[in-house]
Amino acid sequence: MSKQKAPSERQNSYVTADGRTIGPAVMEMKNITLRFGGVIAIQGISFDIHEGEIRAIIGPNGAGKSSMLNVINGFYHPQEGKIIYKGEVRRPLKPFEIAHQGIARTFQNIALFKGMTTLDNIMTGRLTHMNTGMLSQALWWGKAQREETENRAFAERIIDFLEIQSIRKVPVGRLPYGLQKRVELGRALAAEPSLLLLDEPMAGMNVEEKEDMSRFILDVNEEFGTTIALIEHDMSVVMDLADRVVVMDYGKKIGDGTPDEVRKNQAVIDAYLGVSHD
Repeated sequence: MSKQKAPSERQNSYVTADGRTIGPAVMEMKNITLRFGGVIAIQGISFDIHEGEIRAIIGPNGAGKSSMLNVINGFYHPQEGKIIYKGEVRRPLKPFEIAHQGIARTFQNIALFKGMTTLDNIMTGRLTHMNTGMLSQALWWGKAQREETENRAFAERIIDFLEIQSIRKVPVGRLPYGLQKRVELGRALAAEPSLLLLDEPMAGMNVEEKEDMSRFILDVNEEFGTTIALIEHDMSVVMDLADRVVVMDYGKKIGDGTPDEVRKNQAVIDAYLGVSHD
């Protein structure tokens, strides 16, 4: 099968199979190579993420997927290649600078404050939108009071959107796993990201929880217009959610295209899928 050309090579935008128009590339990874000592985690990979799409990154364990997500969100700095974000080559940045650029993420292993309530955890996602100083916030007066009120109102909207009103005052450490994953998604959404990175959002969930999470991911993309890049092992989820899929194996890219193209790609079948998922 001939590999699909990236939309950015043909035009600035493209139309999905269901008729949605996807915008130009918001992020381009060009010849990215990442090494840890003598170990090459990512080797010469190029792909892009377009505005408004759901872009999946898949591959077997150890393929380098999480390392790639860490490169995208600036936690790792590649030794070779360049990252173009919103039309500009991105220099090495610190995590808080990445957050200010509009990139938020969830983690494979839940990273919540277990002793804090659902509302308070989601409020931590608003930190990049809090501009008053520590003293003003402690006194809770004037601008700090207005800012706090506005941020709490936004957090409550996220809680309503994710249908977790009943647990808003519950410490997250007491919640079942599936709800903790939803709270973590809420915290990322509270940052109002233009690019949302999801590291195995369905991991450890039962069928019903996966259906709920899939619905929320689609709603985030469709209603908020948020661009999403996700790592996921459940191929039925990937094939249902993703507009395009990039496939990694041993740190290399072995496939890139629509879900239909990827699941018929013989190199992908041999390395990962095992059988054609027609």
